[in-house]
Amino acid sequence: MKRGEIYTANLNPNRGAEIGKIRPVLILQADWLNAINAVKTVVVLPLTSQVDPRRSLLHPIIKARGQLKADSQVVAEQPRALDRRRLGQGPLAALSPSEMAAVEQSLLMVMGMIS
Repeated sequence: MKRGEIYTANLNPNRGAEIGKIRPVLILQADWLNAINAVKTVVVLPLTSQVDPRRSLLHPIIKARGQLKADSQVVAEQPRALDRRRLGQGPLAALSPSEMAAVEQSLLMVMGMIS
């Protein structure tokens, strides 16, 4: 598993407005942490296939390719640390450097680190 790759993950159970279901997630965690077997969690961002171009500033659009069957948006305001056992199939696809830069920009805005 590498940063920038998309896997399926079981996000259930969810609470309130949290994204749930089994869905694609973007691996956000640094590769050096992903390589350490003792680290049993991984930081991810969920994807949604409910694409709304008006929200692309905070939800970068990822075009369908590889095993990612539908155009999707990264939901930057819902990062999660998941037990690695929640991950399923993958990698479905991998983001390009420019797509990853857009995700990072969105995440920085969500965290209040840039405006």
